[in-house]
Amino acid sequence: MYEFLKYTVKDAMTPSPLTTTPDTLLRELEKIFETHDFNGIPVLNHEGRLVGMVTKYDLLKAFIFTPDSPIPRYGLIMDRPASSVMSLDPVTVNPDMPLSRLLQELVELQTKSFPVVENGRLVGIISREDVLKALRRTTAA
Repeated sequence: MYEFLKYTVKDAMTPSPLTTTPDTLLRELEKIFETHDFNGIPVLNHEGRLVGMVTKYDLLKAFIFTPDSPIPRYGLIMDRPASSVMSLDPVTVNPDMPLSRLLQELVELQTKSFPVVENGRLVGIISREDVLKALRRTTAA
């Protein structure tokens, strides 16, 4: 367990994650979520900068019944772009952050994953599952 205290985000993150753009249609995002079982996908602009995150939760929010849309139309909603539901300015972490600190952030913010950014560029993503794997590795030794 003490080995875990030496780990940083870069020791457990998924490097070069799958990303999307603000223009990606929700129907395409749904396929990505279904195929890869991701919690969230970083959204990059055309310059390659992180501009948001889109999660399964964001996708579900698109279908909330409202006074303006008492019966959401599946096809129309799925033709909307990711930018219509994505979270802007997501909380990011640095690859050199201690994994013990990241664990605390995951619990405090009740989030499932964080984009990992270094020098303004997305270099990875780290999820709850990644932290659990690191914990398992350090206790198996």
